Amino acid sequence: MTVGTGAGADMGMGTSASASASASASASLSASASPGSVVRPLQASGAATVDPVVVAPVLVALTAAVLALLVPGRRPKQTVSVVGVVAYAVSVGLIVDRVLLPPDRLVYQLSGWPAPVGVVAVADPLSAFMLAVAAVVAVPALVYAVVHMSDDAQELTFHPLFQFMLVGVSGAFLTGDLFNLFVWFEVMLMASYVLVVFYSGPEHTRAGLQYVVLNLVASALMLVAVGGLYAATGTLNMADMARRLAAPAAYGVAVAPVLGASAVLFAVFALKTGLVPFQFWVPPAYGAAPTPVAAMLAGVVKKVGVYAILRLYFTVFAAGSLPSALALPGLAGDSLLDFYGPVLFVVAAASILLGGVGAVSRDRLEDVLSHSSIGQVGFIVLPLALAATASGAGLGPPFGDVATLGVAAALVYTVVHSIAKTALFLAAGTVEGTTGTTDLDDLGGLAAQSPTFGVAVFAAAVTLVGVPPLLGFFGKFLVLSTALEAGSAVALAVAVGGAVLTVAYVTRLWGRGFWGAAGPAVGSTLALPRSEVAVVVALAAALVAVGVGFDPLLRAAESAASAALDTGAYVDSVAPRGPPAGGAGAEPSVEIEVEGIEVGVGAGGGLPSTEVVEP
Repeated sequence: MTVGTGAGADMGMGTSASASASASASASLSASASPGSVVRPLQASGAATVDPVVVAPVLVALTAAVLALLVPGRRPKQTVSVVGVVAYAVSVGLIVDRVLLPPDRLVYQLSGWPAPVGVVAVADPLSAFMLAVAAVVAVPALVYAVVHMSDDAQELTFHPLFQFMLVGVSGAFLTGDLFNLFVWFEVMLMASYVLVVFYSGPEHTRAGLQYVVLNLVASALMLVAVGGLYAATGTLNMADMARRLAAPAAYGVAVAPVLGASAVLFAVFALKTGLVPFQFWVPPAYGAAPTPVAAMLAGVVKKVGVYAILRLYFTVFAAGSLPSALALPGLAGDSLLDFYGPVLFVVAAASILLGGVGAVSRDRLEDVLSHSSIGQVGFIVLPLALAATASGAGLGPPFGDVATLGVAAALVYTVVHSIAKTALFLAAGTVEGTTGTTDLDDLGGLAAQSPTFGVAVFAAAVTLVGVPPLLGFFGKFLVLSTALEAGSAVALAVAVGGAVLTVAYVTRLWGRGFWGAAGPAVGSTLALPRSEVAVVVALAAALVAVGVGFDPLLRAAESAASAALDTGAYVDSVAPRGPPAGGAGAEPSVEIEVEGIEVGVGAGGGLPSTEVVEP
């Protein structure tokens, strides 16, 4: 009697989050093996694409971190760190070139162990897109740190910690294993813990303590949720988990515990992303951190939580169907992703409105920007909520359906927020370093003192509003288009209300801080550091350039969105179906025998199948 339980089973995976992504497997299990039966592996289904370039960003950042830790002196550390971040951007560029346009997928199996036994790194258009965002923010943030921070601040630990934070970010974007996602989160967060309290004053320590305690609690909950998912599905490999959720009866998976564990995970990711109601750590942490670190927290670290929601809920959990008793009333679909659509909508709407109101009422630059970050992340999550519950109605090119449009809108807005908010945080650091304050009551007239700086800040600020031809216009347009195509008047009202609040706090920030008569902290003559101004100007120029030449970014976002929604292709990239690497009759590369039971993992990297042979 033969029963297929692995990659050799013919399984159809749904490629859209708009409907149930559940698929049926032709495999079936049997528990009728008699005593003394021998369980042997069927052949693996095929070879996964193996390319070590997948792990290049992690290795480059790790090498730079170790070297920056070992070399003595400030200048050698600066040199190692700057060269390292440039090399990091180059390594990311290699991955982007290979997988983003045209879309492709690369897999690297660590130590040669195939999935799901071994740990895999996966580079697909979604992970490549997010890596590119990290590189675009990290390079100017580090260059700014070199010219802005004091010599003493850069003497010992800043540069190693910055690089270790990049290691964690890159690992999170590339891992194909749920437990290792937890590990890379912790690598990223441990570096950020120290960087938030870097200046060690009372305010910094208080903000850092809150940040550390909340994230440690979240990390503990994440570990519990990961253990729960392993207990429920029997695997930690994301592709394997998606396959099992698509055919729960064949693999003996109970969906209800998966829903519970995924709910805990969602709360963790919402906290790490700074979504309402877990947003309260954001303003004090951003205000306490050094300026380049605040830019990284807003532009990159927050986006790791967004990526985790996309990868797990849209790619993995979307493959599972909910029992009718667990489905939310009024929903058209029955997948796990459909369940989270309303949840995503509530946290997105609350973040947009509360973040906007908070930004309007603040009087310091960094406080305005911190609360603005809460609202702007809500704009990223809002189209994801609509994509999760989309009806699947067809659209014209380049988007095939509302789900793809919604995810692409979120990705474009991720780029908008990352670049614009990095520019604004760095500008706030320059203002504070030059005038000694960021209080709007003491500022004013900064644009007259440095017109170039003023134009750059104005461009970054109105990008958040959505003024053409800046990049922010296309981000806002795609978010509103998603609401219109989904037929959600409530989402449209929330987006418009959030846009009005954005206009209000941007106008207030510009009018009081940069326009009009010079305030007491500005005076009649004020020389802003040219090197710092140059970094802000470069970021503002990027917002203009990408907005004018928007088509490549749109195509990249569409490619990444399609990858996020294509569960079947993701599963096949890690554990492909088809003939084994060694051809017909190839033996599995891993075979374990325990008390007369043999379990094999195919040489081609596929998931194991099982053959029960009567003695």
